[in-house]
Amino acid sequence: MRFFVYGLLLCGLLLSPVQAADSNIDEQLQSLKKEIMQLNRQLFILEDELLYPSSTQLVVFVSVDIGKYFTIDGVELKLNGDTITHYLYTDREQESLSRGGVHRLYMGNVHTGEHQLTAIFTGMGPNQRPLQRATTLSFNKAKEVKSIELAIKDDEGKQQAQFIAKEW
Repeated sequence: MRFFVYGLLLCGLLLSPVQAADSNIDEQLQSLKKEIMQLNRQLFILEDELLYPSSTQLVVFVSVDIGKYFTIDGVELKLNGDTITHYLYTDREQESLSRGGVHRLYMGNVHTGEHQLTAIFTGMGPNQRPLQRATTLSFNKAKEVKSIELAIKDDEGKQQAQFIAKEW
């Protein structure tokens, strides 16, 4: 019988008490790691809800349709005349936007009432000429989340880009 157990140990089919304890500790660590990740996700969601309650939340997205007549380099965002953010795009981000990606440019708190949002786009136009364009949107912030999309769309008829701000 001793030789049988010794043979199983050599083949790795029977775990020694030390290996069994190590295996149990590994399982416990994996379980603990999974629980920590779930708690971290819940804390992130709670933090997001506390920092940006839906009654005051404003979210602004940027999207590009094709990008043949305008390549975005950056955007400056103003709310009621005050700059709230500006962003410079990397080559990878420009490529992602031109393939249909959407960038969350801004998320913040805004009190209820009338507001004016202005986006100033900088980039390269046709024939690699520097180009700067702006679009403005007046909106009423109510008690729910306000989402706004800043869309850059190619206009084939005019052979230039259009800059559109629209509420979701």
